[in-house]
Amino acid sequence: MKYFEYFGLVRFSHTLFAMPFALLSGLMGMCLKFNGEVLLYPRVWDWFGILFCMVFVRNAAMGFNRYADKEIDACNPRTRSRHIPSGILSPSSVLIFVTINSVCFVLSTLLFLPNFFPLLISIPLLLFVFGYSYAKRWTVAVHFWLGIVLMCAPIGAWIVVRPVFDSFIIVPLILGSAVMFWTTGFDLIYACQDEKIDAAQGLYSIAGKYGIKTAFVIARLCHLLAVILFALLPILYPMFSLIFELGVIIVTIILIAEHIIATPQKGEQPNLKRINIAFFQMNVIISIGLLIVGIVDLAV
Repeated sequence: MKYFEYFGLVRFSHTLFAMPFALLSGLMGMCLKFNGEVLLYPRVWDWFGILFCMVFVRNAAMGFNRYADKEIDACNPRTRSRHIPSGILSPSSVLIFVTINSVCFVLSTLLFLPNFFPLLISIPLLLFVFGYSYAKRWTVAVHFWLGIVLMCAPIGAWIVVRPVFDSFIIVPLILGSAVMFWTTGFDLIYACQDEKIDAAQGLYSIAGKYGIKTAFVIARLCHLLAVILFALLPILYPMFSLIFELGVIIVTIILIAEHIIATPQKGEQPNLKRINIAFFQMNVIISIGLLIVGIVDLAV
């Protein structure tokens, strides 16, 4: 049935990039004590709220991105088979889908009451997330914009389960920053496959404006910063130990492998199959892997 097409529209599986970090951050905040006592948060419905918010905001964001990029996608051989350019879904039906998910996202924040902060920031956050879809038309910072969007997941989850602003607030900021640089790095790699199309359409991807070589150099720097920030967590967060550091070492190895796989050889064009392996499979291993390592470290 046609409503199953919406799962393909939003690439539901890509929720696995940010969701594990939101859950990890929530668990980290829950396990800390405040004034010598473990906080009463989170309640069961807080966890449901985190899951609902993550799903609905991502559905809204991805649907809006597909709507905003419908003309761009139609001119790109790689993307012209997407749902709107190919006629599988109409632009109006996608806008309805975006509206429904946006409303559900805002309503999901009511589960966090009496913590009003998630509700207060829900609409500004949605507008910022939607802004990403137009950023590529005017700034090369578009990749970092996406990184900041995913950065909000662990920070938001922490605020839900630990609604206090104390010295430990630096922890979700460091985790979120690591996620931001990690996301920016793999988005830079992913965008390399559209280098020529972006340049021809006047879009502001770094690959399109400055070339693939520059994009990969910046991606390496971003991933280096991400590893450094991940490695800082056991220093700043007392519940983590050597176990998490070992997880960071494994992440470092995976990121090195990701760059080896995705980086084109001299004179070679980016390989779509290799980029997709680096973009999805290896990064999902990183996000789910760090969640598992974090849970193990918190449990022992």
